Amino acid sequence: MKNQLKLLVLDIETRPIEAYVWETRDQNIALNQIKTDWCVIAWAAKWLGDKGVIYRDQRNVKDIGNDKPILQTIWKLLDEADIVITQNGKNFDCPKLNARFLQHGMPPPSPYRHLDTYQIARSAAKFTSNKLEYLTDKLNSKYKKLSHAKFPGFSLWVECLKGNKAAWDEMRKYNIHDVLATEELYMKIRAWAPANTPTPWFIQKSITQCHTCGATKLVSIGQRVTNTARYMRLRCLGCGSHEIGPKIKEPK
Repeated sequence: MKNQLKLLVLDIETRPIEAYVWETRDQNIALNQIKTDWCVIAWAAKWLGDKGVIYRDQRNVKDIGNDKPILQTIWKLLDEADIVITQNGKNFDCPKLNARFLQHGMPPPSPYRHLDTYQIARSAAKFTSNKLEYLTDKLNSKYKKLSHAKFPGFSLWVECLKGNKAAWDEMRKYNIHDVLATEELYMKIRAWAPANTPTPWFIQKSITQCHTCGATKLVSIGQRVTNTARYMRLRCLGCGSHEIGPKIKEPK
């Protein structure tokens, strides 16, 4: 059956806040100490399963603080999406985008379901870390978290703000790779948290189609017994998740 819902994998990058401070530790920065506020400087996104990744950044703009042009594009994608997949995006990416949408007078995009691989991993297991670097190193086979090659750590953002083309090229590579790594990570862990994974297919015959990945190859692995009835237990051969099958008719 064709996938009817659209799943968008997303990652954003923001400009850091510049502020006047007197010390390097334990600073409580007042609003009048802020020199330059944050904004979105780059984002990457792709539809789950598609080959292409969409990317936008602020490298050639006169005013990097005016991020409305690149926000309009990601707003359209969010407005089209039924489900959004991120890594720690419930705490960062999507609230940050909403803040900028509001500041530019943009309406909210159409409602979507949000699947956060950070939260799915944390609820399903006890990893040493739930950061993308750790999870992709342990679980992914193709796309693992990249380290910054020419511009390590914070220097990448500093050089981008200076207009360094090589830094912007690395930002693009870094941002796109994060989306690809998040997509692969989601595919690895989705069966472990079915309660957090809404059905991405319109189910017509739920007894033959997986509610997690939409595959139609399920095998019987026994029964589930409740106080009132018995049900078939099924396992998906596509993603490995478990399904509760039809009720077993008791002999008369």
